[in-house]
Amino acid sequence: MARVSIILLTLWAFYPLIALADEDSPESSTTTPPAGLSSSERGLWFLLNKHYMASDLKQEEFDNLWKVWPEPLRTEAEKASKEERRRMAFSRYGLIEMPGRTLPMGFVSDGKQGWGMNCLACHGGKVAGEPIAGLPNSHFAFQTWAQDLVEYRVRFLGRKRSEFAQNLAVPLSRSNGSTNAQIFSVVLTALRDSDLVMKPFKEIHPPPLIHHDLDAPAFWNLKKKQNLYIDGYVSKSHRVIMQFVMLPTNSDERIKSWDNDFVDILAYAESVKPPRYKWPINRELSAKGEAVFNDHCSSCHGTYGQNASYPEKMIPIEEVGTDRRRLDGMPLEHRKFFEHGWISEDGKVKVVEQPTGYVAPPLDGVWASAPYFHNGSVPTLWHVLHPDQRPKVWLRSEDGYDTARVGLEVKEFVELPGEAKSADDKRKYFNTALPGKSAAGHDFPNALSEDERTALLEYLKSL
Repeated sequence: MARVSIILLTLWAFYPLIALADEDSPESSTTTPPAGLSSSERGLWFLLNKHYMASDLKQEEFDNLWKVWPEPLRTEAEKASKEERRRMAFSRYGLIEMPGRTLPMGFVSDGKQGWGMNCLACHGGKVAGEPIAGLPNSHFAFQTWAQDLVEYRVRFLGRKRSEFAQNLAVPLSRSNGSTNAQIFSVVLTALRDSDLVMKPFKEIHPPPLIHHDLDAPAFWNLKKKQNLYIDGYVSKSHRVIMQFVMLPTNSDERIKSWDNDFVDILAYAESVKPPRYKWPINRELSAKGEAVFNDHCSSCHGTYGQNASYPEKMIPIEEVGTDRRRLDGMPLEHRKFFEHGWISEDGKVKVVEQPTGYVAPPLDGVWASAPYFHNGSVPTLWHVLHPDQRPKVWLRSEDGYDTARVGLEVKEFVELPGEAKSADDKRKYFNTALPGKSAAGHDFPNALSEDERTALLEYLKSL
């Protein structure tokens, strides 16, 4: 019973608005895409227009969240114009502007002034200030957003704090830009049987929960992969990605009615192309780096250019040496959920029940997808190539890009600064001392000379 309580608390923590959400999970007024679109075009249309989740918040709530911000930010917001206040809110919560749209990337209107979240909240980011759909959102302050929303509802809408106590008990993320996403999935799938029907309370037997923040992968790597996720535990399928819409506010019939939508959504994700590096590349040095890459990196990460290949190679955890909490944090019960029933497509979905490590990812567009490693612990490619010089704690700028080290513009610290006293402030820093956030491992570059690393860094810009 204690574990059942924990998993239900986790569900509330993941979705703090269920208490106020419309149980009918309203969709926007227009749910049918225009005729003549390709599958991938329909997929993007669905992500921009169709409502798959109960509303996260009302527009009026978002407009007034500044009233619970800490000082001096609250006073600054009070004096600001409505547009300036909106910009401040987007910055605080890591929301991404999308040209031509009022709502941030990853949110859809329900037609009743409500916002519903979808894939692009985590998989729609920006690099050097430029928004890019399919890029990991390394700014998203999910925990801060949820806590501010709870505080606003308690102080200004008359809700009781006890109603939301569970929201603060289980982490949505311990660092801005990463989320506890796979544990959300563990929770949601534990509530349903193999036909997606919600289980009676007494039949819920959730597995242990080992929380671990993840850096969202770039959409443009999907096309090359046969299996999903950093440990490659499940074969790629549109139904597998539907695990994240299994909220109790969605019935099994409703989820299944979206089957074809998610065929298109996966097609869209696979159609996304990696962006080209925006600054000059030293082509002579890059050519030398390509030779280094082919000699030392390609057996795991593949080859690029003409006759490109990708081996999708599992690297044993003892060999790669990166943080293993993700590997240990996915319970067998959750992996096995995808082997049977509707979501398995009658057994077509294959599951690796006991992965032994992590799959080396493709490196297309790697210059844009900082931070690095599955937990987002390494801020630049230079730090990837210099394992002994990775920062213990780092703080990124909002839109800066480090062209010298290729990645996030950061300040480095030997420990969390004393001025980071509040939980909000602490989440702005990436602290590799926290569980699941180690930047250790992937020491392979230590076999290279400094000249080889410099050339390799230049080559990685070109992918």
